[in-house]
Amino acid sequence: MEIEKFSQELKAAMDKAIAHTQGEFSSLHTGKASPAMVENLVADTYGSAMRIREIAAITTPDPRTIQIQPWDKSSVQPIEKAILAANIGLTPVAQGTLIRCSIPEMSGERRKELVKIANAMAEEGRIAIRSIRRDTLEIFKKLQKDGAIGEDDLKRIEKDVQKLTDNANGEIQKLFEAKEKDLLQV
Repeated sequence: MEIEKFSQELKAAMDKAIAHTQGEFSSLHTGKASPAMVENLVADTYGSAMRIREIAAITTPDPRTIQIQPWDKSSVQPIEKAILAANIGLTPVAQGTLIRCSIPEMSGERRKELVKIANAMAEEGRIAIRSIRRDTLEIFKKLQKDGAIGEDDLKRIEKDVQKLTDNANGEIQKLFEAKEKDLLQV
């Protein structure tokens, strides 16, 4: 296995984890309604887990309301459950075949609650990064045990992997700090 190629694959996997965390942060908004707040939530419908954007039209008729119109009325209840389970501070209200979510006024307490949610999302990203690091190091330790690479190579690789891990965690921290600043702005 070519170490340089593996390093690029490792960086790509970590970048994917960072992008996922950034996407999670996009579901947290202050004050203004956005389809991004609910479009990636997963609802159990049609016998499988599907994103809300795949089973409904999502609009914002006014700055404080998200309106979801499922293409099949049997999807109304699973969409409601998905929004409630996501714990993003929205309470869905079904009105026939429409689901409306009013964006609550942002109190100081609500802002702090959203920061806690963002922190949990950032921690999930850090956990994903550590998992990638652990899996990578296990592969190289097995290669070293099998005699494919030397102990010095393993130490160098461990140092490189840790450097990539630290960079990725730093990137997630920067994203979190920016989101925290955005959420706490009055």
